[in-house]
Amino acid sequence: MNSQEVRSKFLSFFEEKKHSIVPSAPMVLKDDPTLMFVNSGMAPFKEYFLGNAQPKNNRIADTQKCLRVSGKHNDLEEVGYDTYHHTLFEMLGNWSFGDYFKKEAIAWAWELLTEVYGIDKDILYVSVFEGSEDDGLGMDTEAYDIWKEYISEDRILKGNKKDNFWEMGDQGPCGPCSEIHVDIRSAEEKAKVSGKDLVNQDHPQVVEIWNLVFMQYNRKANGSLEPLPNKHIDTGMGFERLCMVLQNVQSNYDTDVFKPIIREIETITAKTYGKEEKADVAIRVISDHVRAVAFSIADGQLPSNTGAGYVIRRILRRAVRYGFTFLDKKEPFIYRLVDVLSNRMGKAFPELKAQKQLIENVIKEEEQSFLRTLDQGLVLLNRIVDETKSDTVSGEKAFELYDTYGFPIDLTALILSEKGLKLDEKGFNEQLQKQKNRSRAASEMSTDDWTILAEDGEEEFVGYDTLEAQVKITRYRKVTSKKDGDMYQLVFNLTPFYPEGGGQVGDKGYLEDAHGDVVYILDTKKENNVIIHFTKNLPKHINESFKAVVDAKQRYRTECNHTATHLLHQALREVLGTHVEQKGSAVHSKYLRFDFSHFSKLTVDELRDVENFVNRRIEGKLPLVEMRNIPKEEAIAEGAMSLFGEKYGDTVRAIRFGKSIELCGGTHVKNTADIWHFKIVSEGAVAAGIRRIEAITNDAVKDFYFENNRAYFEMKDLLNNAKEPVKALQSLQEENTNLKKQIESLLRDKAKNIKGELKNELETINGVQFLAKKLDLDAAGLKDVAFELGGQFNNLFLLLATDQGGKALLSCYISKELVESKGLNAGQVVRELGKYIQGGGGGQPFFATAGGKNPGGIADAFENAKNYII
Repeated sequence: MNSQEVRSKFLSFFEEKKHSIVPSAPMVLKDDPTLMFVNSGMAPFKEYFLGNAQPKNNRIADTQKCLRVSGKHNDLEEVGYDTYHHTLFEMLGNWSFGDYFKKEAIAWAWELLTEVYGIDKDILYVSVFEGSEDDGLGMDTEAYDIWKEYISEDRILKGNKKDNFWEMGDQGPCGPCSEIHVDIRSAEEKAKVSGKDLVNQDHPQVVEIWNLVFMQYNRKANGSLEPLPNKHIDTGMGFERLCMVLQNVQSNYDTDVFKPIIREIETITAKTYGKEEKADVAIRVISDHVRAVAFSIADGQLPSNTGAGYVIRRILRRAVRYGFTFLDKKEPFIYRLVDVLSNRMGKAFPELKAQKQLIENVIKEEEQSFLRTLDQGLVLLNRIVDETKSDTVSGEKAFELYDTYGFPIDLTALILSEKGLKLDEKGFNEQLQKQKNRSRAASEMSTDDWTILAEDGEEEFVGYDTLEAQVKITRYRKVTSKKDGDMYQLVFNLTPFYPEGGGQVGDKGYLEDAHGDVVYILDTKKENNVIIHFTKNLPKHINESFKAVVDAKQRYRTECNHTATHLLHQALREVLGTHVEQKGSAVHSKYLRFDFSHFSKLTVDELRDVENFVNRRIEGKLPLVEMRNIPKEEAIAEGAMSLFGEKYGDTVRAIRFGKSIELCGGTHVKNTADIWHFKIVSEGAVAAGIRRIEAITNDAVKDFYFENNRAYFEMKDLLNNAKEPVKALQSLQEENTNLKKQIESLLRDKAKNIKGELKNELETINGVQFLAKKLDLDAAGLKDVAFELGGQFNNLFLLLATDQGGKALLSCYISKELVESKGLNAGQVVRELGKYIQGGGGGQPFFATAGGKNPGGIADAFENAKNYII
C-alpha cells in the first residue's frame, strides 16, 4: 500500500464515521504564544478544547503537518541516528469535541488498524494509564475494560504518567491516553525477547504508531486537576511509522515517503545508501530536514536570526553540515531535492507545488551563505589551533566560534580529533549553559489561572463599527515576566479593541468606570480565539461596567497603513507581474512593511510607478466595500486573494477598494482619500526571491517631507545658497577626490623619507632587529613602511603605531625567518598588545594590525613588545 493510499484510507474511514475532513493547518502558529510551531495534531484545535469556540462539526479528522524541534517536544538530535524520529512528520488524527469518547475511539482505532489496514492483531500492544498518586488518579479501568473486548489482557500494558498521561502544557486540558504499539521484528527476535518488554524502550522495530488521548481534566496553575465540563477525544497516528508497518519495511526511511528523496541524494552525491553508517546518517538527516524546511517556507516562515525563523535556519544548517562533512558536498545541493518532494507530496499539500520556486531559491541562498560561514569558520579554527599551546582547545574559544560565527561544535570536535587535539567539552558546555540560563531568565513567565467573573459564550468584537463600548470583564489573570514585571490580562464580553493579527498591531486605549477611575490598555492580542487586553493594574471596581475607549489617533494611522498595504499589493502585481505574492507584513501606526515574492531589485522607475499607482487610488477616493461572514469559496470566486500560511475559517471577511480585494480581518479607512499620501522609504532583499518595502502614509509623509525640506535648505545654506545645489555638490565631490589623491601622494613621499630614517634606529636584541616607533602616517602608510623595511632586513621585529582622530593603531611585522625559528605570530602579538590601547585585532603570522580607543597606551605596548624577543 503506497503512502498516498495510506493517507486516503484513513480520511475516508473517518469520513464514513461522520467526521468532517479538514485541511492541515499551517505549521507556524499565529495566535498561540505558548507554541512556536504546531507540534501535535491537536494544536490547531486548542480553542475548541479550551471552550473558546465551537466547531461546525463536533467530529473532525485530518492529516496535520507537525514540527518537533524546540521546547518540550524536541526530536532534532535523534533525527538521522535512528530510523523513526523526524523533525517534520504527518500526524493522522480524529477528534471529538464533547461528542463520542473512549468506547468509540478505541473501537474505531482497532477497526481501522486490523480490518481496513489489515495489520496482524498479534503484533499489536496497547497501554493504559496506571494512575498517579501525585494527582490523586487511579488506573484508567474504563479504557482497560474496553480494550479487553479486542485484545488479550497480556497485551494490555500499564503505563506511567510520562507515557500515558498527555498534557498540552503546564496548564490546560489534559487526560489519560492509550498508546498502540506495533512489533515488526522477525519471529526469531520475538522468540528471544517479548515485545511487551520493548514497548517505550526506544527499539526501532517496536514503536508507538497511534496515541488515543482522552481529554477529561484541566490542569490548574497550582498543579491540581479539575474535571472538564465536556470530555474530548484527541488522537494522533504517525503517518511515516504507519507506512513503515504497512509497506513491510524496517525503517521509516525505507518507505516511499523518503525513498525518492534518498535516491536523488544518491544521484547528486554519488553515495549509496546502506553502505556506510556515517553517510547513511547524513542521508537520513538531509532527507528529513529538507521536508521540514520546505514546508515551513511554503507556510510563510523564512529562515532568519530570530524566533521561528532561527529554528528553520538551524534545521537547514544541520543538513548542510552533514552533507559537507560526511557526503563531501562543498556546494549547494539540498535545494535540488525540492522538485522530488513537491512531486511526491504536492497532491496532498498543494502549497509545495505553488511555492516550489520560492522554496528552491531560499534554500539555495541559505546553503551558499552557510557554506561561506563554514569556510570562514575553518580559517578561524585553524588560527585557534595555531595559538593553542597544549593538546586541548579551550571550550570558551570553541563556544565563541559556535555562538558568534555559527560554526557547529561537533564539526569543531571532528576536525580537532583529525589534528590529534582534544576539545574542552566541559568548558564549552558551561558556556552553552550560561547562555541558555540567560535566555531562559529573559523569557521566563508565570501565568495564574483565569479568575472567572461571568460565564460568557463567545467574546464579540465590535471594533469595526465603533471605538467605544460599554463592557464587562468576564475573566482576568495575572502574568509575571522578567521583561514586563506584573501584568494583567483582561477578557471582556465584547470589545472595540482590535487584537494583533494579520500583521496589524493591537489597539491601545483605556477603561473608565462610573467613578472616573481609568486603567490603560497597553496592548491587545488574540490567544486561542480569545481577545486579551493587557494592563499594568486591575480596575478597582472589577465587577462593574466600564467604558472601553480605543486610542482613535493610533487606530486611524494604523488603518491608513493597513489599507495602503492592500493598494501596494495591487500595485506590485500590476507593475511587476502576477507572480508577486504577499509573504508577510507589519502594520504599525507610524509605518508599514510589506514582504513580497520577486526575483530582482526594483528599479527607480518601478518604485516610482508603484508609488504613483497607489497615490492614484488614494486620489480616486475609493470607498471601502466590506463583506463580513461570507463563505470563503464565495469570496474567492469574487476574486479575493488569500495568503499561504494563513488559517481561514469556513466564513471570512473580504475587503474591497476598487479592484483590490483581499481576505482580511484587519481594520481599514472608510475611503482611500483618508490616507492622504503614500511614500516608499526603502526597498531591499529579505531572502532569495523575497523583497521588502517599507512605506509611510498620512502624517508620517508630512513629517517626511518637512524633514527633507529642512535638510535641503540647510544643505543650500552650507553651499552658500547655490542656485543648483546638486551641481555644487558634484563639484565639491570632484574637488575632494582630487585632494585625497594629493594627500595620498604626499603620504607616500613622506613614508619613503621615513624609511631611510628608521634604518638607523633599528636595535639588535638577541640577534633580532627590533624597532618600536610611533609615526604620523595612516594605516596604509604604516603597512608600506613595514613591508619596505621587511624586504631589506632579515630577523626583523617591527612594531609601528599611529594616533589619528583620537584612536590608536598598531601594526606588527615579523620576518618569516623569526616566525619559523622562534614560533612568533604577529596576530597573537597585536591581540595581546592591543589590550594596552583598549582594543584588539589580528592578521597573518608575519603581519597584523590592531585598533583601539586609548592612544595613551601606545607607550606601554612598545615597552612590552620587547618581551617577545628577550
